[in-house]
Amino acid sequence: MNPVHYLVYLFPIATLLALFAFFYWYWGTQRAPLAKRLITPPEEAPREQPRFTFAGRCHPLVRRDAIPILLITAVYAVTAFAHLGSLRAPQSAWDFGSGESATFSLPEAVQVSQLWYYPNLGTGKYQVEISEDGVTWLTLWSRTETDEAGSEETVYYWADSTGYGESFAMTQNYNQLFKWNEIVFENPQYIRYLRITGQANKGLLELGEVALFDMAGNRVEVPGSVSPLFDEQDMVPDKPTYYDEAYFDEIYHPRTAWEHIRGIEPYEISHPPLGKLIMGVGIRLFGMTPFGWRFMGTLFGVGMLPLLYVFLKNLFGRTSIATCGTILLAADFMHLTQTRLATIDTYAFFFILLMYWFMYRYLTLPAGTPFRKCALPLFLSGLFWGIGAASKWTVIYGCTGLVVLYFIGLYQKVRDWPAEQPGRVKWVFQILGFSVLVFAAIPAAIYTLSYLPYAMSEGDTSLTGLIGAMWENQKYMLSYHSGVTDSHPYASRWYQWLFDIRPILYYMDNDVAGYTTRFAAFVNPVVCWGGLLAVASCAVQAVRRRCARALFIFIGYLAQLVPWFFIGRITFAYHYFPSVLFLVLALCYVFHTLAEREEMVNWKPAMFAVTGGAVGLYALFYPVLVGIQIPTWYSNNVLGWFPSWPF
Repeated sequence: MNPVHYLVYLFPIATLLALFAFFYWYWGTQRAPLAKRLITPPEEAPREQPRFTFAGRCHPLVRRDAIPILLITAVYAVTAFAHLGSLRAPQSAWDFGSGESATFSLPEAVQVSQLWYYPNLGTGKYQVEISEDGVTWLTLWSRTETDEAGSEETVYYWADSTGYGESFAMTQNYNQLFKWNEIVFENPQYIRYLRITGQANKGLLELGEVALFDMAGNRVEVPGSVSPLFDEQDMVPDKPTYYDEAYFDEIYHPRTAWEHIRGIEPYEISHPPLGKLIMGVGIRLFGMTPFGWRFMGTLFGVGMLPLLYVFLKNLFGRTSIATCGTILLAADFMHLTQTRLATIDTYAFFFILLMYWFMYRYLTLPAGTPFRKCALPLFLSGLFWGIGAASKWTVIYGCTGLVVLYFIGLYQKVRDWPAEQPGRVKWVFQILGFSVLVFAAIPAAIYTLSYLPYAMSEGDTSLTGLIGAMWENQKYMLSYHSGVTDSHPYASRWYQWLFDIRPILYYMDNDVAGYTTRFAAFVNPVVCWGGLLAVASCAVQAVRRRCARALFIFIGYLAQLVPWFFIGRITFAYHYFPSVLFLVLALCYVFHTLAEREEMVNWKPAMFAVTGGAVGLYALFYPVLVGIQIPTWYSNNVLGWFPSWPF
């Protein structure tokens, strides 16, 4: 190994040392005698410890908060939407689902070395035949070869099919949809006529576009074609990349969103439908294009920032802390990469943020608050929990945290009810009854109604049909997720997420010598490692100081993490994504407890240093978060902090 490469290990060492130094100093401020001197003035006798309660001030926004909200959101939006995906992709398609054949002719015979094709909906295969004169036809065949390293490769070639059966060598599998698939011919032939025959697995077999390339690698022009297979030739990219096609789980979720829009029975039914319905809004706006199917997730990722700012301001009441906390989320690696990927995890995070925010607003209401003032935050918390659960089951994990916090808060409000104020029993019955409505009945209705596209595709939109479609899918999802046990090179377990041990690589392209293009999902080390130490601090402060805010954050974090202890299916780093919210909240809690001692602790430089460190790493790793081509030496000597990191 090049000795220079060892310099890469200075980055994680420096980051860890800086974080440990910060927390060592922080924990020192919380210990006696400093903490005692700060909390209890020397001239006063020790006071009885106050009752543990969530009730308190929910700090409102002020006019000056507008500047950091707008600035952070705007800057992040630029980095998030930059090079998100192409606005151009084949939209028309030829349906070969009935098994028909279609013949296409070129102006003249051309020796063709490659064929690219862009499948739309449906799976199956095609028989491809060519002719130079319209009389003698050759058929595309394939064979599998194994090289010396043991890797298998499919080889395509033209041959006369006389005396042989049919050859459906061109495939359209589920993992090939909305991608440019390349076929390189072992024995290039002159083509004047092209005949394609489809064989669908079920229903549709839509082929979006076909492109032919001559021996020099130039695309063969098909002038004036009105065929759906050759009418969008200007959309054929010079080189297929993630920018022009689906990658990773985008082979599932955008497809399902497109099927819902078209009223087709969906292929991917391993998650509730609402996340895909939200994704479909972007497809309706921008077409079935990479930008279209990624738009809503990125927009929700941008929208998280002002929401988090308000949440942090309500929690801690300081513009500086809300600003730094929002920057920490904006600078988080997983937040950027995951929201730019067209999957449903973004929506789960978004609604978890909202449901906890409104639960906190309810908890801070003092005992004796009239029912009508308690109803709105409870309703909104339950509403967003219902919407989130209809998007992805991981939101249901968060509900366990809501339930614990809700009943702790209910107990406190009953315990502290003003003795001189009547109506406690009536209030309890009103709150409990209303809570059943907003946390059970309404979410159940939202969840069931989200299955309307399933019922419509089955032709039965009655209540019985709707409930039946929903119930059958629940059984399938439970069976599916319990059976996902296949190995994967980038799989990881929950205890690895805590320390950023194994990112998941979404994309890699090493075609250009000396350069690489790739991006992966993992947490910013400052947020991951610093946040974990901050969560531990919250647990200590919840007990030591009887701090309700610390307990709120700690319970939220555990609710998202602990269920994964008992899940045996294959898991990945992105399953830790919702926990990032509570890592950020925990870091801000640490900043807040330092701010409480500002008369004796110069806390702001430390907070700015932690936040600045996260921003610095965000800039350092930005190329491998969004897929910018970088020199291989930069990847190896700057970004490859650990052997398990795919850089």
